Amino acid sequence: MKMWRWKSIVIAALIVVMLTGCGASASEKADYAITTESYDNSSYATDDLYMNSMAEETMEDAAVEEAMPEEAIEEAEAGSQQTELQQTNRKLIKNVNLEVETESFDELYAKVNEKTEALSGYVENSYIYNGSSYYGDDTRDASLTIRIPAEKLDAFLSEVSEASNVISRNDSVTDVTLQYVDLESKKEALLIEQDRLLELLKEAETIEDIIALEGRLSEVRYELESMESRLRTLDNQISYSTVYLYIQEVAKLTPVKEQSLGEKIATGFTESLYGVGEGLLDFGVGFIIKLPYIVVWTIIIIGIIFVIKGIRKVHKKRKAKKQAKKQEKKQKEAQITEQVQEAVADATKTE
Repeated sequence: MKMWRWKSIVIAALIVVMLTGCGASASEKADYAITTESYDNSSYATDDLYMNSMAEETMEDAAVEEAMPEEAIEEAEAGSQQTELQQTNRKLIKNVNLEVETESFDELYAKVNEKTEALSGYVENSYIYNGSSYYGDDTRDASLTIRIPAEKLDAFLSEVSEASNVISRNDSVTDVTLQYVDLESKKEALLIEQDRLLELLKEAETIEDIIALEGRLSEVRYELESMESRLRTLDNQISYSTVYLYIQEVAKLTPVKEQSLGEKIATGFTESLYGVGEGLLDFGVGFIIKLPYIVVWTIIIIGIIFVIKGIRKVHKKRKAKKQAKKQEKKQKEAQITEQVQEAVADATKTE
């Protein structure tokens, strides 16, 4: 009896093993058939795993959107965007164009550089013109592009205004909050997509899926680098304001405050006298500077005059000699004529 039981158990185990082997064989055949079909259609291969994963979330979002009216969707998006803006500090890019005058160029230039360093800023670009005494213009000027931390911009402008005479100032502010928030949102979405792609890449079994996922992963990483580069650029422009400073050295500062009629007349008359004096001074300086040229040209002109006078004297002498020769010739001809006439007269008398 016991032997029969053991035989029955062994027979049942053998039957189970055989059935399991057949099922596995059938499953392998089916997998091989699917793989072969996918390989045959490799030109149309897509990242099915990735698309299926993303499709689930898309279907859920679509179901929510279908359940909501269009106006409600727009209001929800506007509310979400406004909430993001409220939660984020406004991103402002500030630029200032400043033109100033000074009677002491070196002092102001040194002070601007000193104040820039003290406020943790830096000079991005600079150009200095030292004037030209050759042309009588010895005034200097400088064009500077200065980057100053945004929170210290007012302090810098105040210092420069106190140390110079401000001729003109132009402030511009660009609000890039929406652009910044949009870039951050896209960056977050790309990071989420990158994480999903990495998870799916671990689970991928076929070569086609791996190639498709890696291709999309490369695109996502490239887009992420581009987003991060644009965000870094915006961060630099936001955190550091740009000041375009033009410094002009002058002998007299230009009045910038509002003047009455009498003050305008007095100022205009004074400036006219000052202009006349400056004109005479410039003429004197220019005359002295160009004196060597004047001396050289004077010598050349005098030499030319002497040469012309010498030529004229020579010409006159030649002309006088010619006239003297003509007179001598006429006198000789007259004497010969007289002699001939006298001879004829004598011959006539003799006859």
